[in-house]
Amino acid sequence: RENFIHLCNPHLEKMKEDILYHFALGTGTHDFPTLFGDVKFVCVGGSPSRMKAFIAYIAEELGLGSPGCDYPNICAGTDRYAMYKVGPVLSVSHGMGIPSISIMLHELIKLLYHAKCSDITIIRIGTSGGIGLEPGSVVITRQSVDATFKPQLEQVVLGKTVIRSTNLDEQLAKELMQCSKEIGQFNTVIGNTMCTLDFYEGQGRLDGAICLYDEEEKLQYLRNAYESGVRNIEMESSVFAAMCNLSGVKAAVVCVTLLNRLEGDQISSPHDVLVEYQQRPQKLVGYFIKKSLGKV
Repeated sequence: RENFIHLCNPHLEKMKEDILYHFALGTGTHDFPTLFGDVKFVCVGGSPSRMKAFIAYIAEELGLGSPGCDYPNICAGTDRYAMYKVGPVLSVSHGMGIPSISIMLHELIKLLYHAKCSDITIIRIGTSGGIGLEPGSVVITRQSVDATFKPQLEQVVLGKTVIRSTNLDEQLAKELMQCSKEIGQFNTVIGNTMCTLDFYEGQGRLDGAICLYDEEEKLQYLRNAYESGVRNIEMESSVFAAMCNLSGVKAAVVCVTLLNRLEGDQISSPHDVLVEYQQRPQKLVGYFIKKSLGKV
């Protein structure tokens, strides 16, 4: 049963009903195997609108939807997260930061378990700040590292510090890299991704409400990050990698860089350019899904 979701929680077996509160779904009110049993690919990203756009895009790519077709939000009973489905693909928003994606993943992993899904691949698609890369470059994460460049997630459970691995599936990363080469539309690299707890001080920005370091200190920190193998910075990958590892799920993180942090802190590219950048991860992952289903 290696290819099935593994739950690291023996208490769930004793529950008569499992309420996924933040999804407004529950095993007592919804038939999970019927609704989600055919899911093979789950794509998650911060913004509800971006994940709705992704499901429309993948539906067209797979020939499963008609132009202009609307896709209902499966989680319409809550305003916490949005979820969309077409064929074997599930698209879910996760908000911003480790706490938000952690809550979503707990309920998503349980949903896939209750639906008896197997051979699942979960990919986070999103945006990030690049280090030493041209804006618009796509980074496929090798390892998620913390703000001290260690490949780990440090979490406090029952008052004790727990350290969890944040490695991601090496073969999946290679397959995604090959897909990017076949597309041939934008620069893609495999590198480490730094996951921080904050957008401003935690990422060494000079433009927050509080900043007690100078520009040279900031640049030295980012250079050290680059030398350690870090190619981009975001705020979700560590807990994403850790939870997927514990659940036995193949996982990848694919993020586009919106700026080179060695050259500045604020995103200044025109809106239409940023929109095109943000479509690059979905193009890459969409191609990967099509290829995996034999539709390329």
